[in-house]
Order: sequence, then structure tokens, then C-alpha cells
Amino acid sequence: MTLGFSVDELLPKARGGGQLKMGLSKLSEGDWLQPNPSTAARREGFAEFPDGAQLTAKALEPGEELAEMLGIKGGLIEAAMAHHEDMCLLTRFDGEEHYRLIGTAVAWPSDWRPADKMGLPLRALHAPIAGYEEQLASGVDHFMAKLQPGQIYGRCNWFVAPTGEKRWLADKPAPIAFAHVTPENAGETLFVRSERQTLRRLPNTGAILFTIGIYVEPLGALSEANIARLAVAAQTLLAIEGDRRGAPHYAASLSAFAARKDQA
Repeated sequence: MTLGFSVDELLPKARGGGQLKMGLSKLSEGDWLQPNPSTAARREGFAEFPDGAQLTAKALEPGEELAEMLGIKGGLIEAAMAHHEDMCLLTRFDGEEHYRLIGTAVAWPSDWRPADKMGLPLRALHAPIAGYEEQLASGVDHFMAKLQPGQIYGRCNWFVAPTGEKRWLADKPAPIAFAHVTPENAGETLFVRSERQTLRRLPNTGAILFTIGIYVEPLGALSEANIARLAVAAQTLLAIEGDRRGAPHYAASLSAFAARKDQA
């Protein structure tokens, strides 16, 4: 199965609200990473956000293994610079059962700062996500423990952001960030951001590589089916995790824009 490499391809396969699910698809080697990445864009991204490169001592050997597997010299950072995807490494410490974040090469984060997350276990990494501990944490821990070398799994999600930049660090409260959005301009002022995430275990070190491919499009550039899908999902968010993702401040405009598209 493939997930695709665009917002329009990813959205139908992402969770639309309700109970949290991993929603994993098994991928082939050919569907793992985006082909023909812009390495110039990646170099620029890391130059603008040097804090995205965070390495602990435990990340050095897995990073070298990853780079060798991808046919390049260096480690985790060089691997991420040569590909479209941001890359993170996780491993288990001696005597522990849970995985911790040990290295990041992230040029285009979705409202998180790698330096704040280094060394944290998975449950702490996902603590801001409403329902994660109750609905998903045990399943994720079990999956990570059982993941075998050679297997590649992917999933995707989505956010509505007030910016079309690939790097999104929300530096304003949601009421201010979305204040300019109206039903009339939502197609140009709301941006749909999808993360194409993959997981695979490195065979020698046993570390797990987590990749995040970022895709962003203005709402109005998406298919009518996806615009309608987002309008329904945004209303669902209002009752579940809307405050964290800003839905109360854009949902009405998004829904009104979708209704107008449907009537056109």
C-alpha cells in the first residue's frame, strides 16, 4: 500500500476525529521516502532552524547506520538533509521497556521544539495530545517493541494552520493567529498541513527511525471531497481536542467555505 506524497492523497487516510488510532499501513521500500527531494530546500531549512538538529551520544551509532543504509556519508543530520523527511531516532535504555527520543534532524516541525523533547519517553512526548494515554499509549508501546527490521509502517495526520510555511512554530495564541480568517477568505488564509510519518527498525543498532514528511496546501487548493471532509472533522475536533489545535477559531469559517464550495 502507498500513502501518497501530497495533502490531497494523504487526507483520506488520516483520522478524521473520534477515538485515537495508530492507523498504520504497511509500506514497501519504494514507498518509504519521497522521491526526488529538494536538497536545497532541506539545507535552507536546517540553516534557518539549527535547533532542529539535536543529538545525544546514543544517537551517533544509529545515525551512522542510517546514513550507510541510505548510501550517504555522515549520520542522522546528513541523512535528513538528503531527503524530504525530517528524521528522529528512538531507542530503549538498558533496564527500561519504553522508547526514548535520542536524536532529531527536524527542519520543518509542526508546533514543537526538539530541544524540549530530547530524552523523553514516548508517553511524555505525546502528553499534549488529548486521549493519548487512555486510548493509544499501550498500543504504541506494544507496536514499537514488536517492530521487526525490514518492516516499514506509515501513517498520516493533519492540522489546520494559519501559515503556509513548512516550519510551523505557533508563536501566537490561536485567537490571534486565526483572527484574520473569514468564510470569504478561508480558502487562501487557512492552510492544511499533513505529516506523512513512517517507522522502521534499524537492523544493527535496533534503534527505531521515525520520519516525518511535511506537506502543506491552502485550503482552497484541495479537492472538494477533502474540503468537505475537513469541515466535518473540524466540527468533531471542537468536542475532543479543539482547544489544542485551535479549531474553535477557524471551524466556522472552514465550514462556511466548504458549504459555499458545495453550492457553487
